[in-house]
Amino acid sequence: MSDAKTTTPPAADLVIILITGAENPKRLPSAFFLAATAAAAEQNVVMYFTGPATELLAKGKAESIVPMPGGKNVAGFIKLATDNGVQIIGCLQSLELFGMTVADLGYPVPMMTPSAALPSLAAAGRLLTW
Repeated sequence: MSDAKTTTPPAADLVIILITGAENPKRLPSAFFLAATAAAAEQNVVMYFTGPATELLAKGKAESIVPMPGGKNVAGFIKLATDNGVQIIGCLQSLELFGMTVADLGYPVPMMTPSAALPSLAAAGRLLTW
């Protein structure tokens, strides 16, 4: 996994550790709305995708998940968040868990192990798990 891009997340006002993935699509929009709203209010927001949420970063996966019939797909919610300034970081170890590599990602996001991400994420003003 040496091809993964790593970074130190900036000090965040709000961190959302996203563990929900395709198994519960109706739960996903709220996390992105909350992140986008906080970022639009000029808060520094980081979303850390881990566990099943990591699969959402795979090429084409977020486009294929539509939480509500006739509604926006998860890729649209990801775009809403990033367009408002939310920084997305992926869990490097979760790639292995789901048989993925960095080459499988459809988004140019930094990847970090939990041990590398946790100190910065835990220093956030607010930390939510979703």
